[in-house]
Amino acid sequence: MTGLELSRLYYQQVGRPMLEEKFGEYLPRIAAGLVGEGSECFGFDDAISRDHDFGPGFCIWLNKEDYKKIGVQMQMAYDELPKEFMGYSARSTSLRGGGRVGVFEISAFYARFVGNQQPPENLLTWLYLPEHKIATAVNGEVFEDNLGTFTIIRNFLSNYYPKDVRIKKIAARASAMAQSGQYNYARCMRRGDAVAADMALAEFVKASISMIYLLNKSYCPYYKWQFHGLKKLKEEKGYSFACSGALTMIEKLVKLGDQSDAWAQPYPDGFNPYVNRLDKKVVLIENICALVINELRLQGLTDIDNSFLEVHTYKIMDKISAPDLRECHVTEG
Repeated sequence: MTGLELSRLYYQQVGRPMLEEKFGEYLPRIAAGLVGEGSECFGFDDAISRDHDFGPGFCIWLNKEDYKKIGVQMQMAYDELPKEFMGYSARSTSLRGGGRVGVFEISAFYARFVGNQQPPENLLTWLYLPEHKIATAVNGEVFEDNLGTFTIIRNFLSNYYPKDVRIKKIAARASAMAQSGQYNYARCMRRGDAVAADMALAEFVKASISMIYLLNKSYCPYYKWQFHGLKKLKEEKGYSFACSGALTMIEKLVKLGDQSDAWAQPYPDGFNPYVNRLDKKVVLIENICALVINELRLQGLTDIDNSFLEVHTYKIMDKISAPDLRECHVTEG
């Protein structure tokens, strides 16, 4: 049983009966579910992740007025619920895992993830919000929301970035992929600086994964779940381009060993220091970028015939209508 399934059953069989008995008059204004931090909220929990911050529990969300009236009493009633359920022991809580379940005021709950503007009021606010925080605010499941206030904010955020913000972020990721993977990885290898090369490679992988989420209009989660999340996204929604190929290439890229031999002098005839295809990592980097460029064309974000992603960033930026975003540096966002 997943953590989300456990939470839903715990609410239906234990939590809701308590609310009906003790807070029946407020039930038409109560929202309940499991949303927020924790692998179970994303549906990513497994035997390894369940050693902490896992067990029976759910969230109750109240508007500000109701929270002032009954928030403390409702939290006390929540704390008195049975700690064990269906053979699962009491929810374990790590040092930093507290406050994930229980009773919350709606605006305070969202403020933890997206700030006090709920939803964000302008494009620059959208641009600089940490993406994994937005992903956290819209994950999980709402079991019921009789008043609808919690779901209104959730749905607005779930509708994804405003168009211009998404395009700006795509331009930034294209620039990062080009600079870290297509440019700096090779330069570091030519210098014999394996540490810097690995750091450039890590930046490329990070930017590439983020780009795939952006191209598929899905928020990128916390870093340790990003790659796993793409696999789940493919299973649930499919992809707008051959992303399964990109995922396979990214995994191969990470698992490949040191490629220093491909950069050993004397260089062979026809050696290209900028696209050294003797280096298997370079080949994978170029192939991943080619997939991205093809998708950018399909989505109408570029029409340039060039294999270097940096060249495409100017065309992508031209697609932005909002002046304040067009004026931002290409790497911002």
